[in-house]
Amino acid sequence: SALCCADARESVIPLHEGHAYHRSAPHHFCYTNTRVPQWHDIWTRMQIRVNSSQMIRVTQVDSEEELEKFNVWNVVFSFLKEKLNDTSIDVDLYSNKTCLKVELLETGTKYCVILFRRFDPKLFLVFFLGLLLFFCGDMLSRSQLFYYSAGISFGLLASLLILVYMMSKVMPKKSPVYLLLVGGWSFSLYLLQLIFKNLREICKSYWQYLLGYLLLVGFVSFGVCYRYGPLENERSINLLSWALQLLGLLLMYSGIQIHPIALALVLIAICTKNLDYPLQWAFAAYRRVQSARLRPSAPRLLTEEEYRVQGEMETRRALEELRSYCRSPDFSAWTAVSRIQSPKRFADFVGGACHVTPNEVSVHEREYGVGGIFLEDQLFEEEEDDD
Repeated sequence: SALCCADARESVIPLHEGHAYHRSAPHHFCYTNTRVPQWHDIWTRMQIRVNSSQMIRVTQVDSEEELEKFNVWNVVFSFLKEKLNDTSIDVDLYSNKTCLKVELLETGTKYCVILFRRFDPKLFLVFFLGLLLFFCGDMLSRSQLFYYSAGISFGLLASLLILVYMMSKVMPKKSPVYLLLVGGWSFSLYLLQLIFKNLREICKSYWQYLLGYLLLVGFVSFGVCYRYGPLENERSINLLSWALQLLGLLLMYSGIQIHPIALALVLIAICTKNLDYPLQWAFAAYRRVQSARLRPSAPRLLTEEEYRVQGEMETRRALEELRSYCRSPDFSAWTAVSRIQSPKRFADFVGGACHVTPNEVSVHEREYGVGGIFLEDQLFEEEEDDD
């Protein structure tokens, strides 16, 4: 048994990046990752590609020990997995070790195994689609075009699950194929993968059946969507918008190979989309600070002397403006003279005389002068005592 284990371990061939391995017998291959992912590897995909002259079966495991272990699920998935002469296995940039087992189905089969890394535009498209769904989820959830397009697309994909369910009802209970249909979802995903891999061949050879299937299922899906109509309830629209935004975040995260960068971009997207509220808060706080800083100081009150001087200056200025207007051609002198009681006094005022007589000045001084103010204070004090 020790010799068998030693031979099995010796048969494991280490893979190196960019080096092609040509073999004609079953072998085990392992790749040990020693390179730390860098920021420029965000859309880089690393793959192990196996090309063969005839059909082969390739099984992927995570370690050398699992290559020799018997696992029921690996056997089941190996039978479910399509046997191709050109297959690719994705390698996680953060995985320490990736191993695969190549089994030949026919003798004399030659195959080539190569490990390489390259820029994958599909990852960029997935990231861009997630970005679009996240930032446009609100608009798409209210769009009728998106509603019908998504409904028809979902109907086309869901129809495969209906076919699997109908096949499971028709097949006899004791049939070996029924075991494959128990999984349902896994088998349906396998069918989807199988169809997409052979889509070109299907479109070329069976385009009539494909066109009929698309028209029939698309028409039924459109009828169901038309029956229920676009979403009108605001809560339903919000749920669809949140679902699209969450799907967009998941696509953004899965489209970036470097996990810290993916998480940082997701957080930046969330903060950017909800940046309106922090900006409003910051602007309001800035306005308050500026208003508090630039608030005018309390005006200084005039003294009694300043108040008297300013009143005299403003009175003289106003009187000069009135004289100037009365002397201007626009002023109707005859109309004004016919309406006033003392035309001679008005003419003297326009000529530069004082606007009040000495008698009026003495009366004003008695009423509003120092003596008048003292008498008013005495009268107010007597009224308060009486009360």
